[in-house]
Amino acid sequence: MIVLIDYDAGNTCSVMNALDRLQADYRLSSDPKEIRSAQKVIFPGVGHAGAAMTSLKEKGLVDVIKGLTQPVLGICVGMQLMAERSEEGDTACLGIIPGIVSRFDPSQDYNVPHMGWNTTQTKTKDSLFDSIDDDAYFYYVHSYYLPDNKYCIATSDYDVTFAAAIRKDNFWGIQFHAEKSSKQGAQIIENFLK
Repeated sequence: MIVLIDYDAGNTCSVMNALDRLQADYRLSSDPKEIRSAQKVIFPGVGHAGAAMTSLKEKGLVDVIKGLTQPVLGICVGMQLMAERSEEGDTACLGIIPGIVSRFDPSQDYNVPHMGWNTTQTKTKDSLFDSIDDDAYFYYVHSYYLPDNKYCIATSDYDVTFAAAIRKDNFWGIQFHAEKSSKQGAQIIENFLK
C-alpha cells in the first residue's frame, strides 16, 4: 500500500489524480501507524514552509517522517521540508538532507516565483529517472530552492543552479511537480512506485 501524507498540502488532490491515472493502490492518511506500515510514502507539498511544518507538528508527523525506512518521495515543498532549514519564515525543517532552502532573488530577467516548464539535467544515475531523457522538461512553481549539493541527482537552472531532485538513502525529493508534468512526470511517479 502507498500512503500519501495528509497534512493539508496544496497539491494533494493533483497528486491523487496522478496516482488514479496510474491506477495505483494508495491511501490518503495522517495516521502515524498507517504511514509507518506503508510500502511507499509520498510527501506532497505546496504552500508556506512554516505553515507546513506547523501542520506536521500538530498531526504528530515530524518524527514519523524522519524515522521512515521505506521509500519516500517528497514533491516541491515536501522536498524542501527534508532540508535543515528554510528561509521561508526562517523555518526549522526535518533535517533529513543537509542544507538551507533559499529564496530566488528577483531580477529583470528572472521573476519570482519560478513558474513554468524548465529543463532538468540528471547528475547521477538513479532509478527515479529511468526512461527519462536528459534535458527533459518538467513543470515548476516555486519561490524557494535547495542549492545543488552532494545529494542532488538532478539539477535545473533559474538564474542559479538548484536541486531539481535529491536522494539520500530511502528519501527522494523532486522540486518540480511530477503530477503536472505530463508523460515525463507520470514516468517519474511510476518509477518511484516500481
